[in-house]
Formats: sequence, C-alpha cells, structure tokens
Amino acid sequence: MLTLGRRFATLIFFATIIACSSSVADFAATPGEIKTDLRLVTLSPHLAELVFAVGAGDMLVGVSEYTDYPLPAAELPIIGDALRVDQERLILLEPDLLLAWNSGNPRHVIDNLRALGFSVELISTNSIDDLPAALRRIGELTGREPQARQVAADFSVHLEVIVAEYAAAEPVRVFYQLDARPLYTINGDHFVSELIQVCGGTNIFSDLNGLAPSVSVEAVLERDPEVIMVSSDAGLAAFDEWDRWKELAANRYGNRFYLPANEISRATPRLLVAARKLCASLDEGRKNRQESKNGAD
Repeated sequence: MLTLGRRFATLIFFATIIACSSSVADFAATPGEIKTDLRLVTLSPHLAELVFAVGAGDMLVGVSEYTDYPLPAAELPIIGDALRVDQERLILLEPDLLLAWNSGNPRHVIDNLRALGFSVELISTNSIDDLPAALRRIGELTGREPQARQVAADFSVHLEVIVAEYAAAEPVRVFYQLDARPLYTINGDHFVSELIQVCGGTNIFSDLNGLAPSVSVEAVLERDPEVIMVSSDAGLAAFDEWDRWKELAANRYGNRFYLPANEISRATPRLLVAARKLCASLDEGRKNRQESKNGAD
C-alpha cells in the first residue's frame, strides 16, 4: 500500500503530465509574435545549439548530456542522454515542448514521452539541406522567425561559397572512420559525406545502407582510400589499426587527418568551420599524393 507521501508524489506526477499535454501547434508562435514564456528542453546537444542560434536560448530549461556549446547551454539542468531520459527530472522542469533528434533519439523513447503527455517536436538534421530547414522550424516554434531565416540564409550562402571554390577540385578517395572497434563509417546520406563531396572528395562507402554502417578492414583495404579522416575526439590511437597496411594509399601518401570533433559531429552552423578544415585537409592530401607520385617517377 502506498504511503501518504508516495500517494502525493504520484498525484503530482500525473497532474504534471496532464499539464504538459498540449499539442505542438499550441506553442507555435503566430507570425510576428515574440514568445517569451515557452519552456523548451532539447534531447540532443546540437538541438540546444540551434535554439541559441535562432536567439531563443532564454527559453531552454533543460538539455541532454554532452551539451557544451554555447556556454550558457552547458550550465542548464541535464535530463539524460539520447537513449535515456530522467522522467522525474523532466517533469520538475515543466517543459512546454521537447525538441528531439529525428534520427538520433530512439523511437521508443519518443513514443514513451508522448504517451506520458509531453509534446515532442522531431527535428531532422541528417543532411546539409536539413539544417536551414531545422533552423527555420525552431524559429517558427519560438517566434524567432526573422533571426532564424537570417541564420539559415547566412549558412547557405557561406556553404555555396565553399562549393564554388572546390567545384573543380581533383577527386580524392576518402574513408571517414567513426569508430575503430568495431569499425564504423558513414554512408552517402550523412552530412559529413556531403561535406566530403563539397570539398571535392569521394566517400568510398557512400553506397552502403544506413547512416553509420559497420565495415570490415578488408573492405577498406579493397576500396583503398587515399585519405583517412577521424574526429579529434577519437584519440591519438585512432589510426593505429592501419599502421600495418603499408601499401594502403592513405599510408603511402601520409594522408591521415583529424577534424574538430564538435564541429564535424553536430549539424549546426559550425559545420562551416568543419567544412573549411575538411577542405584544407583534402587539399593537403592532394598535395601529398602528387609529391608521392612525383617521387616515385
């Protein structure tokens, strides 16, 4: 039998759920309206960054683990990670709306939150083209449409500059390593693969199914990448697996590069920083390839 205290806590739990059960449409601002009372929680670090990017950071009351940019977002209460949500803490924050990552937060987590009465808006950021759309959608929800449209437009303009700059770049085969053990990479639908293409590279596993497929060492050797890339958080041992394969093109040319972890792994306007670093790395890779070939002649 429940004690009086536990009965009271249970009543508060369900009363709060009912209070959180409004639809997403109830929170979308009308054109020109500046909302100030919306309470948001983001379920992925990059979504918190997007909220700040459109000027709605003051509406955030909770974030997911590993949220560290911008600094004010890192100081907010943490409600869990992409796979698990602390429902009791979430209820205490009394959010009006949760922003979830369409391909990163498991469907059963989203379904469970909705069953509990929380309003959840799914934001897609798989491709580069998704990013401006995500910014505009968050702007609509928060009443920050003018700023959101401007940030989205600025991103697109700066990206087009990079696209034009590398339109005639000499192709180079790229293996992007997500993790070493087990060995994971990205397919052609992933935004990092799109950045590789923007910089004149070719993702050697663009044809695989799934955004982050597993591959074998033998498959990498067979496709013989001229460049291997990892994010900087992979650690100094990220390339150790490949040291024994001296004939691998990337090893012959000395083309193994680290990319800035947060910028390359999060679909935010900071992808432009990652793109510039990626393009510069591929430029160096082309130079190393040419010097190696010249030396062999």
